[in-house]
Amino acid sequence: MLKQHLQELQQHPTPIYVYNLELLRRTLQAAQQEAGKYNYHVHYALKANANAPILEEMRRHGFGADCVSGNEVQAAIENGFAADHVVFAGVGKSDEEINYALEQDIFCFNCESKHELEVLNELAQKKGRVARVALRINPNVNANTHKYITTGLEENKFGINAWELDSVLVLLQALPNVELIGIHFHIGSQITDLTVFKNLCTRVNEFQEWFLARNIRLAHINVGGGLGVEYYNPDQQPIPDFAAYFGLFHQFLQVRPGQQVHFELGRALVAQCGTLVSKVLYIKNGITTNFAILDAGMTELIRPALYQSYHKIENLTSDKAEIKYDVVGPICESSDCFGKAVDLPETRRGDLIAIRTAGAYGEVMASQYNLRHKAKALYLEA
Repeated sequence: MLKQHLQELQQHPTPIYVYNLELLRRTLQAAQQEAGKYNYHVHYALKANANAPILEEMRRHGFGADCVSGNEVQAAIENGFAADHVVFAGVGKSDEEINYALEQDIFCFNCESKHELEVLNELAQKKGRVARVALRINPNVNANTHKYITTGLEENKFGINAWELDSVLVLLQALPNVELIGIHFHIGSQITDLTVFKNLCTRVNEFQEWFLARNIRLAHINVGGGLGVEYYNPDQQPIPDFAAYFGLFHQFLQVRPGQQVHFELGRALVAQCGTLVSKVLYIKNGITTNFAILDAGMTELIRPALYQSYHKIENLTSDKAEIKYDVVGPICESSDCFGKAVDLPETRRGDLIAIRTAGAYGEVMASQYNLRHKAKALYLEA
């Protein structure tokens, strides 16, 4: 797709984030179609990409908003999401953030500790409100993904542990300004083995039985997100297999009459629609290693440096024979590397390089380290 827009790309300063809105819309339509088969409710995780045009597409396609900061709650509200479709999670919500969300009367707070419940009750009481909450429970399910994006094990900072639940119920009885409406789970990100989600369903079913045994009927079950995308061959699977994903939950999750099931998808919805386009500044040919030095760096896409993650790298302007390059950025860190021994057509100064699958956790994680300017974004219709 990018080569079709090569002339247009060459008119823009690099680095630049390029978004394919047509692919985004097809992805959102596919997700909503498959979730709709089972009346599932999908909230978009703003932490993946919070750009206004992206949020506009999410809202237009009927998604709610999953937020992990007060500013994300504010962005959702200001971009037209209805407050009763906004969920606020996060292990460290500040008083200011909680107060703002209370004032907006958002749908639900996903609470992660007993102490948070106490603080939420106190702040809600001062405002004369009752805060709706879902308990984020740590199911101790291994997501089989990178340790930095695994969130469902007891060793992680997230969620309430199973052994705490009895004392949590006792505490809730003493908190008149907190209303328990559901339970919430999120075990990690970039999960490509659907067996992991089957294991999650088993644990959710067990927790449901635990609550029912105590005569607590929950209106809402939130199973989080985490569905991964194809980084190695993005053109082969530009849209994730939402049919298999939602179908698995329909098969294995035991939903009680009247219960709503909620999902929080981020990466799966936006990753493939975004590409980081960069220009080659210099070529350094060595005895054992050739370097292609780009004007984009870890400041524009930190995932390879932070997670040692793979992104497909393409030369948009060369059709010569392939050579191996270490593709690196200009940042004063040896970790500023997008890929080692990457097969690329012989590359020269001025060539345009595409780093694919950068729509999620790319621009939103950008920094100004080394006093870099923030890269701009370009939205293409097809």
